[in-house]
Amino acid sequence: MSVQIDAGRRRFLKISAAAGGGLLIGFHLGPAARLAYAEPGDEADFAPNAFLRIAPDDTITVIVHKSEMGQGVYTSLPMLVAEELEADWSKIRVEFAPAHADYYHTQWGPYQGTGGSTSVNSTWLQLRRAGATAREVLVSAAAQRWKVSPDECEAAKGFVVHEASGRRLSFGAVADGAARLPVPEEALLKDPDEFTIIGRPVKRLDGPAKVNGQAVFGIDVTLPGMLTAVVARPPVFGARLKGFDAEAAKALPGVRHVVAIGAGVAVVADGFWAAKKGRDALQVRWDEGPSAYLSTEALWSRYAALVERPGLVAKRTGDPQPVLAGAAKTLDAVYQVPHLAHAPMEPLNCVADVRADGCDIWVGTQFQTVDQQAAARLTGLAPESVRIHTQFLGGGFGRRANPKSDFVRMAVEASKAVGRPVKAIWTREDDMRGGYYRPMYYSRLSAGLDAGGQPVAWTHRLVGESIMKGTPFEGAIKDGIDPTSVEGAADMPYGIPNQLVDYHPVDNGVPVLWWRSVGHSYTAFIVESFLDEVAAAGDKDPLALRLALLKDHPRHRAVLQMAAEKAGWGGPLRKGMGRGLAVHGSFKSIVAQVAEVSVAASGRPRVHRIVCAVDCGLAINPDTVRAQCESAIVFGLSAALDGEITFERGRVVQSNFHDYPILRIHEMPEVEVHIVESGGDLGGIGEPALPPTAPAVCNAIYAATGKRVRRLPISPEALASA
Repeated sequence: MSVQIDAGRRRFLKISAAAGGGLLIGFHLGPAARLAYAEPGDEADFAPNAFLRIAPDDTITVIVHKSEMGQGVYTSLPMLVAEELEADWSKIRVEFAPAHADYYHTQWGPYQGTGGSTSVNSTWLQLRRAGATAREVLVSAAAQRWKVSPDECEAAKGFVVHEASGRRLSFGAVADGAARLPVPEEALLKDPDEFTIIGRPVKRLDGPAKVNGQAVFGIDVTLPGMLTAVVARPPVFGARLKGFDAEAAKALPGVRHVVAIGAGVAVVADGFWAAKKGRDALQVRWDEGPSAYLSTEALWSRYAALVERPGLVAKRTGDPQPVLAGAAKTLDAVYQVPHLAHAPMEPLNCVADVRADGCDIWVGTQFQTVDQQAAARLTGLAPESVRIHTQFLGGGFGRRANPKSDFVRMAVEASKAVGRPVKAIWTREDDMRGGYYRPMYYSRLSAGLDAGGQPVAWTHRLVGESIMKGTPFEGAIKDGIDPTSVEGAADMPYGIPNQLVDYHPVDNGVPVLWWRSVGHSYTAFIVESFLDEVAAAGDKDPLALRLALLKDHPRHRAVLQMAAEKAGWGGPLRKGMGRGLAVHGSFKSIVAQVAEVSVAASGRPRVHRIVCAVDCGLAINPDTVRAQCESAIVFGLSAALDGEITFERGRVVQSNFHDYPILRIHEMPEVEVHIVESGGDLGGIGEPALPPTAPAVCNAIYAATGKRVRRLPISPEALASA
């Protein structure tokens, strides 16, 4: 069986039986079957497993099962395969994987998806084994042709070499023979000191196509006969459709259909503009329900009342209350962080083609399995009849890993209703007001210091929404505590002997979701800012206090010392500038940052420089590590300086980049990234550099002005009242 992937642009998917030894551990196919990928009519390609195909022309295609949204997996994952394969890097090509059990996440269970900064560490062994296994078979095929022992041969830069005779054959030349050999269950992996690709800067494979415009994002997909849908959605979360008048919309040129779907009313037209104008002309009646009274200020008041009562205990060490009562000095503070939008540059979109015999979906998604299952339920098709064709993502940050598959469902329902392929497009305003935000959180902290200014007690109470509730990962909630709500707070590394962290989960009716760096995005700001307050109260240098409290965490100490050294901590700064630092571990990586900041007379902070040190265990591609740290800093600065979603009368106030700004190029600070090679566990890199950014900046503001920032974003009004 073969199916065309996307209107002639993509390759073909072919399911075939294969004789021999089967696949590697964790590939999820039985011992007598494998998923093979080949050009139509070309049976000579060597496809030993679900991740690799070698053609007679020496091209090597790596099937990437993680979504490429700018974080670099289109390059880093092929590097893992190529390293063990002993490939010629210039021959590497890449394709996105289909939705299939072979590509389930090795840490999440039966789901194919991308998130949590896990793309590399979850595939580290999986893809290296794929390359090593292929290498073994290629060597065996060449040895068989030469009638020598495989032990006398080796692979090197795309060739199998028999050194004793001086003979060599390219991988493509032995692909045909290799395809006839059994695939071994395991193969010997390299020692890290043998790496020639991993750990070295490599130019991104997706770079040229993104520069010259050839890269296909979800919003670029066009199919023959395709229509475009724009959906009138509820103005208030939880509102229900009462009815609508479509006459004015249907009268507009290009409007073909107006249909009610689960999300609202879809106007389906020849193109986007006609669909948008048609939606504008709709008369829709809603039952707005109880959320019509939602307001951000009311939520803050509710949170402030809740924080007065004990919550669910997430961590308790020692006995902090009596220690606080007897401390030489005590501190108390309240910190607040708002709802935040993901605001990807490419608004949400999806193309669906629903037919009686199957459904094809072209989408930039982070959650292939969930989307496939949602489409199967909507269409009544078997999941294997729903084909997900992943496209490049113009930003995801968690929004495109939606447990409800909201933007996919719209396209599927519209296509099913009209009997044609449909592209559903969200406007920027739809996207900003469409739900699924980083939760807002309210924290109260107390600390007790001894006579020497050393912290001896610490309490932290958090109030906020759970992102795991109602998702496939709800099982992670234990005793009512969502671990992502308290991560970075309940497991902070500082050696303070008496600690209590407790938590109040709340449900506001606001759809919330994982957002770049998840709970660490706010706990780092809160913990690292309050620790600076503790340092000041105890007359301690912020760096010295952290180093003293991190005596049992050498990796934290190393990145902190690196950042401080490279930034010239303690050295002179020009008048009006301050220097602040923060360190935080997340996703198995540790990042420290030092920020240099001034504050204008208007109250607007100006971040001049950020020095970042990162320990991610092993930098697969150092260029990507630096780029992702820079990217996370930009994202973190955007949120710290301007990011805030607010509600009035149940409606989201913000609508586009004019009132939900992202960092502009003239605001970009100088950024230095220094990689600390610790040999520690392999960590993630897409998210860990975001959490320290806001506290480093706010601690620098205090150093420059003497004013504490305890509520984000950092508005001039907040500074004026500090």
